[in-house]
Amino acid sequence: MAEPLATERCGPLEGIRVLDLSTVVLGPMTGQYLGDMGADVIKVEAPDGDITRSIGPRRSERMGALFLANNRNKRSIVLDLKVAADRQALDRLVEKSDVVLHSIRSSAAERLGLSHERLSSLNPTLIYCHLLGFSDRGPYAGNPAYDDIVQSLSGLAMLQKIAAGEPRYVPSIIADKITAVHAAYAIALGLFHRARTGRGQKVSVPMLETMVAFNSAEHLGGCIFEPAEGAMGYEPIRHGMRRPFQTRDGFICFLPYNDANWRRFLMIAERTDLLADQRFSTQVGRQANLALIWKEVAEILRLRSTAEWMGLLEGSDIPHAVVNDLEDLLDDPHLEATGFWEMRTHPTEGLMRLPANPLQFSDSPASIRRLPPRLGEHGAEILEEFGLARPAA
Repeated sequence: MAEPLATERCGPLEGIRVLDLSTVVLGPMTGQYLGDMGADVIKVEAPDGDITRSIGPRRSERMGALFLANNRNKRSIVLDLKVAADRQALDRLVEKSDVVLHSIRSSAAERLGLSHERLSSLNPTLIYCHLLGFSDRGPYAGNPAYDDIVQSLSGLAMLQKIAAGEPRYVPSIIADKITAVHAAYAIALGLFHRARTGRGQKVSVPMLETMVAFNSAEHLGGCIFEPAEGAMGYEPIRHGMRRPFQTRDGFICFLPYNDANWRRFLMIAERTDLLADQRFSTQVGRQANLALIWKEVAEILRLRSTAEWMGLLEGSDIPHAVVNDLEDLLDDPHLEATGFWEMRTHPTEGLMRLPANPLQFSDSPASIRRLPPRLGEHGAEILEEFGLARPAA
């Protein structure tokens, strides 16, 4: 059994017990966020384990990279919820837990005895978090939903037509991950409400509604008014103006934002002839001439190499950056300086690189206390904790 890696303060959720019955990415990432913040997260797995145990590079069976990335700070127990004895064991866990988290469709959850009504009858103070593709109140209720489906329905895939010329999925499991962030803070709010009132409750987090709300922050546009005062879509993005720009030998991220940024850029670029042109030097002028402005920027940036621009822009206070490849992140100087990558030795998987939780608390910091568990690794330990007999050897 792997011992906890950290004995220091365990984060703001220390003392909270979470039963994570979810699989794939959305639910496991939610549970990992809670575990990073100090919660005791018990991952309840079917006999075959989470499907992600078999996805990605691996050194051992059932310890694939995708599983390892989303299941630290958890203990694993195997329970077959189609078996009466295991359902009874789960009931005991529910009675003594603070949170139940699952992503099973409502009809299947009902059949397995995992409805909110039933579990809250066992534990009235329970925070029951149900992760769904779609709210149960609408016509899509109960439909299968994965990241691609939600990217398509939420308008995100069609937005990629701006860059690709056709609808594409963002090359990230972005709907799962954004919904996981929402789910983690929803659970935290449920626990806060319980601390004030003593009452548990059901928390539903539907992926589609989460992503439409997320996309609407900038893309609701003129349709925030009724009747509409313009089209949907944030114009600089809708028209492809916000993008990495080509230099003489590569690409650069470049985003002068206010009047001072633009004046400084025109001076650095030796285009002082444009300083008196209000289309370039004023916010109102730039908004009215976006296509012209960004076409000129693109032409100017092509004149020098990436290294030259990085040198010229250093200290200018103009937002800019190199365009990293994924592998560049492994030795990014800022990430190295902040200790972002944590190297840990797993008892069976050897040396691992894990990203730190990005939230920083001065008094109750997040920490990596447990490495991702082997399937059922903590089963006997957990059963004993809950006053259940150890399984026969």
